[in-house]
Amino acid sequence: MSSRDTRPSYRFAPSRKDSETGTLVNRTIPLILAVALFMENMDSTVIATSLPAIAIDIHTSPIALKLALTAYLVSLAIFIPISGWMADRFGAKTVFRAAIAVFIVGSIACALSGSLPAFVVSRFLQGIGGAMMTPVGRLVLVRATPKSELVAAMSWLTVPALVGPLVGPPVGGFITTYFTWHWIFLINVPIGLIGIWLATRFLPETEPAETPPLDFIGFVLSGLAASGVVFGLSVVSLPALPPIAGFITVAVGLVSGVLYLLHARRAKNPLLALELFRNQVFRSSVLGGSLFRIGIGAVPFLLPLMFQIGFGLTPFQSGMITFVSAIGAIGVKFVTALIFRGAGFRRVLVVGSLVAAASIAVNGLFTPDTPYLLMLAMLLVGGFIRSMFFTGVNALAYAEVSAADTSKATPIAAVFQQLSIALGVAVAGGILEVSTSIHDRSLTLADFHTAFFIVAAISAAASLSFIRLAPDAGNAVSGHGRLTTPKKLETVSPPGN
Repeated sequence: MSSRDTRPSYRFAPSRKDSETGTLVNRTIPLILAVALFMENMDSTVIATSLPAIAIDIHTSPIALKLALTAYLVSLAIFIPISGWMADRFGAKTVFRAAIAVFIVGSIACALSGSLPAFVVSRFLQGIGGAMMTPVGRLVLVRATPKSELVAAMSWLTVPALVGPLVGPPVGGFITTYFTWHWIFLINVPIGLIGIWLATRFLPETEPAETPPLDFIGFVLSGLAASGVVFGLSVVSLPALPPIAGFITVAVGLVSGVLYLLHARRAKNPLLALELFRNQVFRSSVLGGSLFRIGIGAVPFLLPLMFQIGFGLTPFQSGMITFVSAIGAIGVKFVTALIFRGAGFRRVLVVGSLVAAASIAVNGLFTPDTPYLLMLAMLLVGGFIRSMFFTGVNALAYAEVSAADTSKATPIAAVFQQLSIALGVAVAGGILEVSTSIHDRSLTLADFHTAFFIVAAISAAASLSFIRLAPDAGNAVSGHGRLTTPKKLETVSPPGN
């Protein structure tokens, strides 16, 4: 029997059998997962402002220390593809709690690191935990939530991805200034322990499923492909190593990706089930969402730099301005489900991608003379629209995926997310580099404006992927129109709902 034939079962404590309590549990699950994922997303960016202080303590340079940032991204790229298989084999709840524990151990190791190699290894260990937390957490949510409630539940998982990169730099600067950089990592210990306790108490029990043997060749090839591209793009955009090393690594990653495609066609149970792309809804969600994330991945990189270099603001001042986007991202959670129920996925995603892309382009019109209240208002609206868009994209990915295939869809979506965000930073850094090379000068405000316009155009192109969707695409999830769920679709619903 394959994993396709076996659906993980869920056991709820007897004290939560009644429907009202069961509904409360369903509302609690996304909040628990969001807290853990916020810790992971914020930590991936929080050390950016603390690099100089860390470099001094471990006797290295900030440029060399950026290898630690890259090590974290590489670890995510290697281990995300195996997350679905791990969740089926050992149980999603068990793997999620173990992932938090690994992240805690990695955080402690980072705080205790006294050299560059030790810090890089510690960040890699953190990345292993992060690679399991994000996709497995989403998998737990999808399996424990009826499809009709998935948009509302998924909206809370969108918050960490949008808020973390914006909150990270100012929080990192505050902790480093008023405490020491070690607390950036040590603060994860109590948060992680609370997350493990909450997951143990409230998340549904999942029994391990009978799974096929691990596709080891696929694991190696997919790991080389994803990590090669992510590492190469990181080196090119943040040159801790000679740029040629980045280009070579990207080439290795692309070749490995082609080899994986050839392998997946012959393998009986490939690690990443690429046949899911035959479904137009899943394909549009993953590819369209990835194209849009190129612009989103560039914004946390470009905006603080523009405020500091082009406006002359301090890191803390720029961080407080960009933080307003996080407020917009949280605020939309209360109306997202209503919007998708009223207008449907296709209409909201087409319009949302264009409006959100416009909100990125607006950043290219900011100057030091622009009133701060106007900038804050634009950033607030941008955070609102982008959060709504990603909530829809993340939920749409599971609209026509059977319950047995959720563990296969989740790592694919997560891998594409990481690649697109890394590509966004690389594209933004490349635009700035080309612009300064052409004009033979240092960075100016005009260079940032150009970068914002280009990445906004790339994000706007994502609308083409959603125009092709059928008008009733994802209605089983959004509740738009007359709800007719095909018989082939399975909904995993906890008892009492």
